[in-house]
Amino acid sequence: MGADDKLFEKFGRTFPAGTVLCREGETGDEMYIIQSGQVKITKGLGNLEKTLTVLPAGEFFGEMSILNKLPRSATATVIEDAKVLVIDTKTFETMIRNNAEIALRIIRKLAARLQETNNQIESLLFKDSNQRVVHTLLRWVDTRGKTEGNAVQIEATPQELAAAAGLEESQFTSVWEEVAKAGVVQKAEKGYVISNLEKLKKYFEYLTMKEQFGG
Repeated sequence: MGADDKLFEKFGRTFPAGTVLCREGETGDEMYIIQSGQVKITKGLGNLEKTLTVLPAGEFFGEMSILNKLPRSATATVIEDAKVLVIDTKTFETMIRNNAEIALRIIRKLAARLQETNNQIESLLFKDSNQRVVHTLLRWVDTRGKTEGNAVQIEATPQELAAAAGLEESQFTSVWEEVAKAGVVQKAEKGYVISNLEKLKKYFEYLTMKEQFGG
C-alpha cells in the first residue's frame, strides 16, 4: 500500500458531485486536500453567488478557519466526484509542528494564492469579458504553461478559466466563442493550446485599444 493509499485509509472520504463540504459563514475545524475530482469555491454577493475558483486534485482549502478561528469565508461544493482527505485541527497542528517541509509547502501555496488573487483582481479591472479571458490565459502562460514546440499547452478546465476571469459559466460560453473565432487559442482535450503566443499578445493589445477608443 502506497503512502497516498495509507493517508486515504486514515483521513479519506469520497464525495459525489453536488456535495457541499463547507458553507460560507459557518464555523469549521477541518481542512480538505483533494486527491481526485474538482471542488468549486463560491462566495455570496448580495443575492448572487460568485465563483471564485475551481480547485483540481492536489489543491487544499479550508485551512484559514483552522488558522484564524473565523467562520468560513466561502462555500466549497464538489462538482466532480471527489476523493478528499479531511484533516481536523489537532491533526493539522501536529503535522505543522512535526514536519517543517509540510509547513513550508503550505506557506508557499498561500503565497502563490495571494499572488493569483492579485492577478485576478488585475483581470477584473478590465470591463471587456474577452480581455479578461485573454489576460488570464497570458498570465497562465507563465504560471501553468508547458511549451510543446512552438505552442504553449495550458491544462485547465472551462470552469477554471471562467472563474479566473470573473465570469459565470453561462457568460463564458459566448465569450469563449468570440475568442476562439480570433484563432489565437484552441480548446484541447486537457485544456487550451496557444499556437502563436505573439498573436495572442497582439489580440490582447487590439482588445485594449478597442475598449479605450471604441469600435
